[in-house]
Amino acid sequence: MAGNHIVEFTDSNFEQEVLKSDKPVLVDFWAEWCAPCRMIAPAVEAIADQYSDRAKVGKLNVDQNLNVTGRYSIRGIPTLLIFKSGQIQEQVVGVTSKDTLAKLLEKHL
Repeated sequence: MAGNHIVEFTDSNFEQEVLKSDKPVLVDFWAEWCAPCRMIAPAVEAIADQYSDRAKVGKLNVDQNLNVTGRYSIRGIPTLLIFKSGQIQEQVVGVTSKDTLAKLLEKHL
């Protein structure tokens, strides 16, 4: 995974890293085999770099983390969820632009 500010979320760290975070968190649900996930990756990495001081941005591999994927009923990927105070605030399914992600995140900073 590229992007120095990208956090790798897993079933084991999700509660601590995402639900208990004191900053808004953007979670990118993805998989290795997903072409649209690879298309959106540079936008997610750019957001991670741009907002590294005000938000947490990370990826969760749906094939390796079935508990979290199931808990949030992730059926299509890429799915991006923005959490704040442990609650989902925004959801985007499919490829979107960096500008769209930035606008969604800005609402919760």
